[in-house]
Amino acid sequence: MTIYPAIDLKQGKAVRLAKGDMDTATIYSHDPKELAKKFELMGATWLHIVDLDGAFAGKPQNLATIKDILANTTLLVQVGGGIRDEKTIKTYIDIGVSRVILGSIALKDPRFVKDMAAKYPIVVGIDAKDGAVAVQGWAEVSTMRATTLAKKFASAGVLAIICTDISKDGMLCGINESFTQDIAKASGIDTIASGGVKDKRDIEICQDNPNISGVIVGRAYYERTIDLEKAFGL
Repeated sequence: MTIYPAIDLKQGKAVRLAKGDMDTATIYSHDPKELAKKFELMGATWLHIVDLDGAFAGKPQNLATIKDILANTTLLVQVGGGIRDEKTIKTYIDIGVSRVILGSIALKDPRFVKDMAAKYPIVVGIDAKDGAVAVQGWAEVSTMRATTLAKKFASAGVLAIICTDISKDGMLCGINESFTQDIAKASGIDTIASGGVKDKRDIEICQDNPNISGVIVGRAYYERTIDLEKAFGL
């Protein structure tokens, strides 16, 4: 199982939100590049980056910062946030991003996602509130069930699905294991748990569940409720 340290970018700074609310942003680093280097030294091989500004704008807003991280680490990087066309996907791949996360567009245009997955390394991000898919930086909640959307990408060439329970995101209240497992079973694709990771126990829960291939760790690291260096050695 892969542990993905998370860096959420807002105006070039590393921040964390509570339940996806931009007004709750807490700044944890003014230099995301140095933060990424720390993760690498701890033993990380992957880094999860979300362009929060891009999620709302619908196009990349922190490209320079992401380039800086790629130029100064050997980490494999997956990026999401406002990626809604092939030009943006290609831009990220061309600068060295390993995987591109498609979120809102996955609900609005599943065919586009499948077409892109045939050409690029694509991950689908499914964010949900009470089991319903949320889009546009979580500002809108649709009527579609997250599991229904996950089923659309079975055998579609998508490399993984990242599923986030918004109600838990940034709250340090523990992951939603059953939600993650439901997504994994519905899609048959490697599924990455996101939202609510609190401590070592959450990592162990994910490791013990054969349906979970990875877990994203954000606020738990920044608030020091988890020792990432030890977690990488589990």
